[in-house]
Amino acid sequence: MQIPDNAGAVTSDIAVTGVSGNAPATLKVDVNIVHTYRGDLVIDLLAPDGSAYRVKNSSTSDSADNVIATYTVNASTEVANGTWKLKVQDTYAQDTGYINSWKLTF
Repeated sequence: MQIPDNAGAVTSDIAVTGVSGNAPATLKVDVNIVHTYRGDLVIDLLAPDGSAYRVKNSSTSDSADNVIATYTVNASTEVANGTWKLKVQDTYAQDTGYINSWKLTF
């Protein structure tokens, strides 16, 4: 999924089924985003109820390529089943990229 340069956010969905109860306090969010200036990016995990969990802020001093990382989110107040979304926004101009893949580990 392409991330528009210095524009609105995009979201990528994952439907979770068959997990009883709430998500864990140590929910793992594995992110693989190809981008030529990762400091441009703001990344949020959106729970099925729309609650947002910031996993990465933008940083004008982080000029490296790509975001390949695992983030831990305390999502213990969220029901595990439902549609989870990764929301990514490019907050500065001139560099582009795309969401290559992402996953949740409960």
